[in-house]
Amino acid sequence: MDLQISVFLLFILFTAGHSLRCYECISLTGSCAGQKVKTCPGRFSRCLSSTAVDQVDDSSTTIIIKGCAPVCQSASMSIGSSKATISCCDTNECNAQDPPDPTPNRKKCYSCDRQSCTNTLSCSGTEDRCIKATGAYGGQSVVIKGCASKSICDSASLFGVESISCCEGNLCNGAQSVSQSFLFLCCSLLSYFLLH
Repeated sequence: MDLQISVFLLFILFTAGHSLRCYECISLTGSCAGQKVKTCPGRFSRCLSSTAVDQVDDSSTTIIIKGCAPVCQSASMSIGSSKATISCCDTNECNAQDPPDPTPNRKKCYSCDRQSCTNTLSCSGTEDRCIKATGAYGGQSVVIKGCASKSICDSASLFGVESISCCEGNLCNGAQSVSQSFLFLCCSLLSYFLLH
């Protein structure tokens, strides 16, 4: 009987001692100074670190989110002057650093500005696809074009996104004139990775 109790207590201590710990931060200022470590709930087996940057004229906004995730896939997407990067890991406190800036690759895709979608964008890191996504934001139809990782293209269930099409050839996502919204992209992308 004592052996059974000892084994049970050892099991509880062993499983409690092996819960994943991740840094946690939500920053709209681009800095996670003073980030805290959080013990993840049992079903959360990954640490996530994401950065979204939007450059408009001379102004830049950086959003950083770090925390525990039940499922996470590293991914990157660029749409002209806006970029979102997610990196995932599965060891204690492995998300201390922000996702690294990926190095440019040879892929090129069309992207949009406020007037047209004829701009050419150089992709970077794992962005091996050209993407075109449509959805609704603020009562308006929105189209986004740019570079994306395969894992973004495989995420057809992004919140608020009506359709996503991806292709592998250079400049294969067409050049029709449309509008874009970085906030639409950022909220959709992050909600998918944080909530699924």
